[in-house]
Amino acid sequence: MAESQNIEYKESWRDEYLKWICGFANAQGGTIYIGINDEGNVVGIKNAKKLLEDIPNKIQSGLGIVADVNKLTKDGLDYIQIHVRPSSFPVSYHGEYHYRSGSTKQQLTGIALSEFIMRKTGVRWEDVTVDDISIDDLDNESFKIFRREALKSQRMKPEELDISNEELLSKLHLISDGKLKRSAVLLFYSDPGRIQNGSYVKIGKFSEGADLQYQDTLEGSLITTADRIIDLIFFKYLKAKISYEHDRRVETYPFARDAIREAVYNAIAHNCYMFGTPIQIRIEDEAIIISNRCILPEGWTVETLMEPHDSIPYNPDIANVFYRAGYIETWGRGIQKICDACKELGADIPRYELRGNGIRVHFPALQSALIANSKAPKHQSTTTDGPLENSLISHIFELIQIDPTISQESLAKELGITRRIVQKNTNILKNAGLIKRTGGKRYGHWEIITPLPSTDPDR
Repeated sequence: MAESQNIEYKESWRDEYLKWICGFANAQGGTIYIGINDEGNVVGIKNAKKLLEDIPNKIQSGLGIVADVNKLTKDGLDYIQIHVRPSSFPVSYHGEYHYRSGSTKQQLTGIALSEFIMRKTGVRWEDVTVDDISIDDLDNESFKIFRREALKSQRMKPEELDISNEELLSKLHLISDGKLKRSAVLLFYSDPGRIQNGSYVKIGKFSEGADLQYQDTLEGSLITTADRIIDLIFFKYLKAKISYEHDRRVETYPFARDAIREAVYNAIAHNCYMFGTPIQIRIEDEAIIISNRCILPEGWTVETLMEPHDSIPYNPDIANVFYRAGYIETWGRGIQKICDACKELGADIPRYELRGNGIRVHFPALQSALIANSKAPKHQSTTTDGPLENSLISHIFELIQIDPTISQESLAKELGITRRIVQKNTNILKNAGLIKRTGGKRYGHWEIITPLPSTDPDR
């Protein structure tokens, strides 16, 4: 029998083999044979009787566990069998944590060690409490957004939301022993980077290769990020092809909004934040690539994700809040919804890719929705208030049509941009004679003077 996940051969005993026993105990258990060579042939040991007494004592004193140690004989040659059962708690050897993976032993350090200990003890990273941030420090706007979305999704009743912030956090299992969990801070605190670097989302528009044209960084709470990010992607970073059906203006984006929405929210809800790496969204003319760090359930592969599967969220509390807000699905249906949305648009389904502890989702663009010979607009990040292209102007115009009383502050919030950019683009509309403002800032309203002309280059 060859060496495997559960079997290891050693010709003689050395105390350092306690590391291998530690690795078996921390993994699936296994058996070490002393007196068998790498080919699986019994070569025997001379001191079998003494080892039969010494090894159990060394295992117990060095590792704090008990293993079954037996003396076996074949063809007149004695050898030792050490059977190690999997441990329900982390086992260390002189402060080192070893783990059996395949037919090798690995010493766990850093993130891998933290993840292992949390998995063994049942304490997840998001469950650890925070000492220096209180409920009063949390962002009221984040609570308003959550209540609004949870009510809209009908996944919470009005009476469940008409309670204090503290009661709401308790209902959502975001408080432990009177302290906020890390998950509560990520979800409702305006600067989650205070407890973990990299707890934000980066969006970048690229032309060819590494040519970054412009970018945005969303560093607020996960709730405010979720509220802004999809509109920001579609209004600022993408161009819609314009067509008309019976004089009705139709915008077709090269990517399915519901699919991108589901994928982005999945990345935020299931991201492994303790890696300290931001979620990254790379937008090209021909593709959108969404990347985040993850630790999949044991044995899961890309093929598992693409098949019907159970919902096993990495951050259950964060995922629960996102579900209540209507941002993500449960029952493991998210990827199926993504594929269905892409098919409905007529685009190819996305390709999932695992790279170490990272997962990437590649969305190919719908070719018929791409605008021919389109030049990259001279966008800038929202931190520098750069000019935006015509698709943003059209969205501002449509929001004014829907609600003539909408303020510039509300437009900025709805679109995920600054008030200065809204003012600049409404001025363009006013100077073009398309809209005008009647009345003051507080009680005034917009008037549509003439419909917005087509921006379709094919018309």
